[in-house]
Formats: sequence, structure tokens, C-alpha cells
Amino acid sequence: MEQEKEKVKTGNLVDFQVLKRLFQFARPYIKQFYLLVFLTIFLAILTPIRPYIVQRAIDDFVPAGDYDGLVFMTTILIGHIILLAIVQYSHTYLSGWVGQVIIKDIRVKLYRHLLKLRLKFFDKTPIGRLVTRNVSDIETLSNVFSEGIAALIGDLLQLVFLMGFMFYLDWRLTLVSLSTLPLLIFSTYIFKEKIKVTFNLVRNAVSNLNSFVQEHVTGMNIVQIFNAEKREMDKFKEINTEHKKAHIRSVLYYSIYFPVAEIIQAIAIGMAVWYGARGILINTETGPGVIIAFIMYIQMFFRPIRMIADRFNTLQMGIVSSNRIFDLLDSKDHIPDEGDYKPAEIKGNVSFKNVWFAYNDEDYVLKDISFEVKEGETIALVGATGAGKSSVINLLSRFYEINKGEIDIDGRDVKDFDLGALRQKIGVVQQDVFLFSDTIRHNITLGNPDIPDSKMIEAAELVGVNKLIQKLPGGYDYNVMERGSTLSVGQRQLISFVRAMVYDPKVIVLDEATSSVDTETEELIQNAIEVLMKGRTAIVIAHRLSTIQGADKIIVLDKGEIKEIGNHQELLDNKGFYANLYQMQYKEVIVS
Repeated sequence: MEQEKEKVKTGNLVDFQVLKRLFQFARPYIKQFYLLVFLTIFLAILTPIRPYIVQRAIDDFVPAGDYDGLVFMTTILIGHIILLAIVQYSHTYLSGWVGQVIIKDIRVKLYRHLLKLRLKFFDKTPIGRLVTRNVSDIETLSNVFSEGIAALIGDLLQLVFLMGFMFYLDWRLTLVSLSTLPLLIFSTYIFKEKIKVTFNLVRNAVSNLNSFVQEHVTGMNIVQIFNAEKREMDKFKEINTEHKKAHIRSVLYYSIYFPVAEIIQAIAIGMAVWYGARGILINTETGPGVIIAFIMYIQMFFRPIRMIADRFNTLQMGIVSSNRIFDLLDSKDHIPDEGDYKPAEIKGNVSFKNVWFAYNDEDYVLKDISFEVKEGETIALVGATGAGKSSVINLLSRFYEINKGEIDIDGRDVKDFDLGALRQKIGVVQQDVFLFSDTIRHNITLGNPDIPDSKMIEAAELVGVNKLIQKLPGGYDYNVMERGSTLSVGQRQLISFVRAMVYDPKVIVLDEATSSVDTETEELIQNAIEVLMKGRTAIVIAHRLSTIQGADKIIVLDKGEIKEIGNHQELLDNKGFYANLYQMQYKEVIVS
């Protein structure tokens, strides 16, 4: 499968609209953020003081032989170092804390938003991309707060204070020392531009690699069934090679830039020592302490400049990630939940009135569908693959929104219902049962604290699966692993029935699935189906016509249109679509 590649794009460093929106998430922690700003400024002021203390100690007290004064300055220096360490610790911890609590809030908001999106959105959006948005992109945002803006402001302030101290000590020596600064700024700019593109290539490569691995591990049975291991391995090697090349390219730029920056710094120190020593030899006011202080200042001055390139890229990548996250948060592809009708109970009368539905534009998969199901009745939907059977049951719970027409429950439009209340009254059992990597208890209750164990066990006994569960190691605490891989198809299906039963829905929607199970399990499933439908309005997708002969009404669909409605015998007597389908299945049974 060809991996979908996202466009490589870079963020605008001065995209104030994005930054403004991003910092709205910092409002609950505004006190901590202001404290972080204060510590940043305080740290920028403290850092340049140490070389000045060293200079005073050497030039004022060493030549005069003032031992007490030297001890006093040493004590001040030690106190300064301790204070600086405390402030640096507080600044580093607080910046990391602020970043983590903010991305926690953003991640919660993003996941809550994902939960509200309609299934149509997930049909057209790769899972790997959504995982990247919720994990990698949000993690990048933490760096914006911990290593981006705060650190960048701190570096710039530190440069200002360093330059102020340097000019205060000796403006001529400062100009000589910083004469190589334009060369460093130029090399830093080149590095910033190169690494900016490389970072985006790396993120794109990581996204492609994650998507490929996730998809193919999930579909490993298909890969092995069709003996495609070698072909898929070749694809993986190709994607992994692109990932390696992107990383090596970034390593190359780092390996060139930092030695160049070190050379430029060494030249600056050499020029400072030469000019300062020359001043001492010609008896100017320059002392040895000044030279030592300037060596320290140059090292302090060049370090933040070297780091600024990384700070800029961190900020830009944060802007890119912010745009991606905000694009997802701004997605309006969700089912409108504007209804406020929350009935305590419903009778279960269901009515479809001239319903039209299309997944894409006007490519309708349901065309003018109308039928009624009265309280306690069972209807069956039959038809060839693609006839629109699954679409009908998806629309009832508003997993998708209809284009035209109306769907009513007890005479009320489903749009009038509160979405949560509506889905609570409708139990859906799908053919492709999904179980989470958790205990059977969690897969039945989905963590709902309102469902006690007694109710869960009662539902399991009604379905006839309680003894089967009790035989498993740990019983209801047995971990079914990812997608229920440790259970058979029939066992997963039975657990899904229990899951529907514990919520005691008045309308049950059943995508009947007995074709891939053994005879004994099929009998259990058929009994469970009868229990589920008893006293409830039931809409069943029939795969085996023999299982729905007792339905009150059978609706035959073909290419999104209703062709016939009636009970089993009436439809056989009509000798139409249903009769042909029944005859075809009957022949298959005889042949087998």
C-alpha cells in the first residue's frame, strides 16, 4: 500500500494568531506562567554577574594582596553560584511543568473532540494521522512552552545583559571580541533554514513509518495468508530508508554547524586575549581579570546564539503542529447534538419516512426508503452486498446524518433526541465485533460504574454465556487482548450480546453473524438472539434467510431501494427478489 505523504510545510515564526490561540490554554495556569517569565528575566540578569565577580577579585584584591577581600569575593561567588543553581532548577522544572499541564489539557480537548466526530470523518481520515495529531504533534507543543518561547526570550535577554556588562568593563575589547559575531549569525541563519526543512522531512518520515507499521501489524494475518511477507518487508525497508536519510541529513547539518560555531568562538577568544594582553603590555587600564572575564563572557555569549537556531526551529515546528491540531479541532464534521428530548422510556415504534442518504455528495446508497416497525415487532433487512442494509441501521442511531427525509421513534424525530439519550435506548450488535484490550468485565460495561456485577452476570446468564466466561482464567477479569484475539469469533459475538443486554435497550439493531461459527456456537448465538429480541423492537440484517422466517416483516433492498415488504410466506408467494434469494441459498445448502 502506498503511504500517503503529508505536505512538508514550515511554520511562520510570527504567526501571532496561532500563538494567541495557543496561549489561551495557558490561562488556567497564568500565575505559574508569570512566575516562569519572572524566573527567565531573573536568570538572564544573574548569569552575567559571575565573570564580573571574578574580574573584581583578580584586578582589585590579588595585586593589592588583600586576602580578606579575596575571601569575601570568593564567598560572594559561591553564594552567586548556589543562587544561580536554585533559579536554574526552578526555571527548568517550572517550564517543563507548564508545558506538560498545558499539553495534557490540549490532548484531552482534542480527544473529546474526536469522540464527537461522525463516523464519516473516520472513514476518510487515516488512523495513523489521528494518532500523530493526538500524540506526536501535541508533544511538540510542550517544547514550545518549555524549550521554545521561554528559552528563546531568556536567551535574548541574556545576550542583552551580557553585552551591557561587556561594554561596561571595556567597550574597545567588546568590539574586538564581537567582531566575529556577524559570521556566527550568518552561519546560524544558514543552519536554521536547512534544519527547518529537515525537521519537517523527519516528521513526515516518522508519520509514514508509524502508519505503515500500525496498519501492517493490525493486518498481519492477511500478509501471512497471502505470503506477502517479502513484498511488505521491501516496502518497509524503503520507508525506513527514507526515515534514515531524513535523520542523517539533520545529523549532517548539526555536525557541520557546531564545529564551525566552536571555531568562530575560539577566534573571538583569541582576539580578546591578544587585544587584552596587548593593552597590559602598553600599560593601559586593562587588567588580567578583564581578560579572564571576557573569556567567560564570550563563552556565555556564543552559547545562546548557537542555541537560538534550535529555539527558532522548535518554535516553528510548534506552529506547524499547532496549525495541524487546530485544523482538527476546527473540524465541524460532527453530528449536531441540538436535541434536548430525554425520555425516561421509549415504546420502540420506529418509522423511516422518505429517507435519502449518501456517503459522498449525491451518490445515494438509500433512495426514498419508507417503512414502519411497531413496538415489539421484528423486521429483517435482506439483500445483496451493497444493497444498503448496514446504512439503514447506522442512520437510526445517527452515526451518519440523512440527506433527506425523516426518521422517527415514537413519533419524535431522532434529531429532537439528546444524542446520548437516543443511543442509550438503541442497542447495536455488529457483525464485526470489536473488543478492547482489557477484561471481559470492561468490554461488557465499557467502564460504566452504573452497571453492577450482578446486572452483568444476569445479562450473561440470559444470553447463555455466563458458564463459558466463568471457565476462562480469571472469569470476568480475563484479558481478551487486542481486538479479543484470545477468544473465538463466536465467543466475541456472545460477549457483544451481553454488552447490548446490560443497557436494556427498547430497540435492538442486530447485524446477524452466524456464518463463520461452528454448529454448537451457532445454536448459542441463535438462542442469544431470541433473548435479545424478546419484548423489544428488533431490526435485523439477515445473512441467512432461514434465521428470519419468523420475522413480522421482511424488507428486501436492492441498490438502495425497497423492492418488497412482507412476511416470509407472502414474499415466497410473490416469486420476486426474496424468492430468488431464498432459492439461491436453498440450492447452496443442498449442494453443500
